[in-house]
Amino acid sequence: MAHFVIVGAGECGARAAFALREKGFDGDITLIGAEALHPYERPPLSKETLAEQPEPKFVASAERYGEQRIALRLGTHAAGIDPAAKLVRLSDGQVLGYDKLLLATGASARPFPGSAGVGGNIRVLRTHADASALRSALRPGRHIAIIGGGFIGLELAATARKLGADVTLVEGLPRILKRGVPEEIAAIVAQRHRDEGVDIRCNVRIAGIEDRAEGAAIHLSGGEAISADLVLVGIGALPNVALAEEAGLAIDNGVAVNEHLEASVADILAAGDCCSFPLALYGGRRVRLESWRNAQEQGTLAAANLLGERASISAVPWFWSDQYDLTLQIAGLADGAATTLKRDLGDGAFILFHLDEAGRLLAASGIGRGNAVARDIRLAEMLIAARAHPDPQALAASHVKLKSLLAA
Repeated sequence: MAHFVIVGAGECGARAAFALREKGFDGDITLIGAEALHPYERPPLSKETLAEQPEPKFVASAERYGEQRIALRLGTHAAGIDPAAKLVRLSDGQVLGYDKLLLATGASARPFPGSAGVGGNIRVLRTHADASALRSALRPGRHIAIIGGGFIGLELAATARKLGADVTLVEGLPRILKRGVPEEIAAIVAQRHRDEGVDIRCNVRIAGIEDRAEGAAIHLSGGEAISADLVLVGIGALPNVALAEEAGLAIDNGVAVNEHLEASVADILAAGDCCSFPLALYGGRRVRLESWRNAQEQGTLAAANLLGERASISAVPWFWSDQYDLTLQIAGLADGAATTLKRDLGDGAFILFHLDEAGRLLAASGIGRGNAVARDIRLAEMLIAARAHPDPQALAASHVKLKSLLAA
């Protein structure tokens, strides 16, 4: 009987395990996770888990793994892979044989350059344990300093303000959300944070960070020090590739896979945050995506290809972030856009459409309260997938339904 081993018990690995059963695989499945907790979703860590819900949002109940005959090996990690012998060595000394192997090892919080790492009053947010440790520090009368004006840093700033803590956020680039978010939308998010009392400082050079007996400090290159009860480093993530690299797999901003999620060594696939892949929709450009939906979609795709279907990656990249009462959604990749058009949706909500020189829709970026932009972003996503060249005037006209452009 075939044995499939999945290394990484996060969203992607767990989805792949269940998808294998849904597709009729009757062999053995082992899911290996370094954390002691059952697989859980990470997006709530910067939102609900910190503010309201101390328990993680599990991908599935513990009982369901047993019902689906998925063997969970939690609290241990894969210490090595022997691709020739098709063996995985675990940190507890046990060795598992596999017929096919899926690496869904995810990513780790990027440390601040030159720092001694995380500990004391210098923190990161990547796991439920990180969120639990942070939660006790976010309360009225406390001052939190956040390094990084990306999604994680801003979501944490919003949650910290909701819980009553004072927040200073520093960003080295000229504005927040510099990577991948249009300036017009980023300006709205920045103003919303300032309205809530967040002190945002951009174009700041950091000389170092210091963990103190009581609190921590960010030392700026000009000599100023920002003192806080806690410093949170939110400057992105690094793919977990050490295991793959030691096993001789090709690495290129993650485990390098082809359009079928196949790694450079036979019978090994990789999916989710840990891998980079060619995206045919954008001319074969190699990308690595860190998003909840990508983890889900690639988990399902990996299951199909473990079973030999050789299906190709076709999904349009999609991201979202909640900032107070605002929701930001982006579909596609706007790099290379020559034209940007704006569609007003009312009540301050709008979508920016990004087209290349030939008029093809590459991406759509929207912001509004609640689900104001969700439907139109979804339709834009379908237009992007179809490689559509919609009428620019119709795109910008709010009275023209996007669904009619899709039909055309």
